[in-house]
Amino acid sequence: MTERKILTLWSDDHWNEAEAKRLREPCEEIPIPLDKAAREDIRALTDAFLERDDALGLAAPQIGIGRRVIIFKNKHFDEKGRPAGDKDYDVLVNPRITQTRGEPVRGAEGCLSCPEIQVEIERHPEIKVRACDREGRKINKRYTDFGARVVQHEMDHLEGILIVDHEGTVLVPRKKRAFFESVLSKK
Repeated sequence: MTERKILTLWSDDHWNEAEAKRLREPCEEIPIPLDKAAREDIRALTDAFLERDDALGLAAPQIGIGRRVIIFKNKHFDEKGRPAGDKDYDVLVNPRITQTRGEPVRGAEGCLSCPEIQVEIERHPEIKVRACDREGRKINKRYTDFGARVVQHEMDHLEGILIVDHEGTVLVPRKKRAFFESVLSKK
């Protein structure tokens, strides 16, 4: 099975202007009740996520869909590979953080749309989210620790925010330092 293309800011030592523009656009809400197009977008995102061995989460704009939907593992974060079943990942449609708790915690994050780097980012260790599930039913969920970090990361994509937009130390491969200094000045 061929993996779906993930939009990236850069690849093969060049800046992807068109993809960067798409990734920077804030997303539109998905209509509730879900219409046929919304269900197709949710299915496309789910399929793209489940095809990958290297993703903890994925947001619709990363595959070129400008809608407010994210998908992510909800357990077994340290295990490589795809989620084993439906209970191992969550889909959130039109998510909103309704509450944060705790002092922000700094942690290194990578991103499929910003390959080969990590950025140290502060995130809240506990969040509550109001959203709809993949069927369009209203839900409220609580996420803690690493799960909360993943949700906040994916929700940033819905606003056109990427890890390089955060104030934090950027960790780059030594052999590509010059390339990333050039590229990150364009962000």
